[in-house]
Amino acid sequence: MAHVKTSPLPATKRPPRTLAGTTPPTQDEARNKLLTEYEAALRLMQAGRYDGAQKAFDKMLANGAGDMSDRVRMYSNACATQLLKGDYAFANHEEHYDYAVSLLNSGLYEDAREQFLLILKDNEKADYAFYGLAVLASMTGDSHTCLEHLTEAIRQNPRNRIQARADSDFQDMADDPRFTELLYPEA
Repeated sequence: MAHVKTSPLPATKRPPRTLAGTTPPTQDEARNKLLTEYEAALRLMQAGRYDGAQKAFDKMLANGAGDMSDRVRMYSNACATQLLKGDYAFANHEEHYDYAVSLLNSGLYEDAREQFLLILKDNEKADYAFYGLAVLASMTGDSHTCLEHLTEAIRQNPRNRIQARADSDFQDMADDPRFTELLYPEA
């Protein structure tokens, strides 16, 4: 007798099993909808559309994000932070400088650097922005960059030399002979 080959029956997709039994189809649909919304919100965020992304993440939290709540909340907060960065409108360069200094004093060095550079982009003769960059470099241990920026600040406004002599933010530079020579060229 000849052996007849039979093909296996097509596999039917079974619902996933849980400890309580099978997952109802509505839960799978809800999860798929949540994932679709999450991916759409991430795309908005990656495109720099933080306002729309934050609204989408907040809506997901309001509707119940389940096991993704922590991640969704984190992204919502990240969007809020990004939105705050761009919302500052300064009446003048002094206000902008004060904001940059407050970032520096808070230890937000990269944000402070970004603000000082924005000031210089608007006004390349802003000696106070070069001075701020020199302080930042001193505080972060970059003596070479500190000296470059302080030299430019003094070149543009010689009064910066007097200010730097009394500025405790340059205490880490005090032992550097190049710093001393820059501040006391007549000695």
